Amino acid sequence: MMLLAAEGLVKRFGGVLAAKDVSFALEAGEMLAIIGPNGAGKSTTFNMVGGQLKPDAGRVTLAGQDITGIPPRAVCRLGVGRTFQVAQTFLSFTVLGNVQMALIAHHGETRRLLVDAAALHRDDALVLLDRVGMAAQAQRPIGELAYGDVKRVELAIALAAAPRLLLMDEPTAGMAPAERTALMALVAGIAREQRIGVLFTEHDMDAVFAHADRILVLVRGEIIARGSPDEVRADPEVQRVYLGHSGTRAAARAQRTHV
Repeated sequence: MMLLAAEGLVKRFGGVLAAKDVSFALEAGEMLAIIGPNGAGKSTTFNMVGGQLKPDAGRVTLAGQDITGIPPRAVCRLGVGRTFQVAQTFLSFTVLGNVQMALIAHHGETRRLLVDAAALHRDDALVLLDRVGMAAQAQRPIGELAYGDVKRVELAIALAAAPRLLLMDEPTAGMAPAERTALMALVAGIAREQRIGVLFTEHDMDAVFAHADRILVLVRGEIIARGSPDEVRADPEVQRVYLGHSGTRAAARAQRTHV
């Protein structure tokens, strides 16, 4: 059974057809990227999966369970974590405190915040921070961190819910090239080790071609190509309408990274 399946998703905004018959599937431990030019329908598709938008037609299933159109909080409770293009953290909290808050919320213990929140799930939070390379900075306020480190903390926060599916919206946005490479390598390693399916949207073609197992290419709300990075980079239609010469060079760089 597939971890995630989207079947015939359709979404209209007035007279604009933002998603037309979008279908795909994702296995546990797999990295699936959705790419395309601005206005292609990537965010619309992504938000229909995450519950932010209800499709006009089609359905989304998680491990065989229909989750079409249910609210994001309900989606999260079923084992779906999410990171955002702009990192969502508590800037006045420490690194450790941010992850503890995520664990407290996951365990439904928000009432215990009135007691001694600093002691709740401290060890588990440190384990998660160690997994993303941030344990040494556990006591620093989030507001003091470089943005690349904030994104690592956000990943730890998402992992606090023990997700089986991770949705990542432009995970490398705002990051320096070296930070992007390190973050996506980290995500890929965690996904395969813990058998977490990862669905992500991304504009950085180096990150996509280096780390995605499969790629969907959307243009004007329709999937024009799908397959492995090699298959997508060789697709004439993808090269014509989206990748162009710059994308081809990015794909070549990503391929050399794996050699």
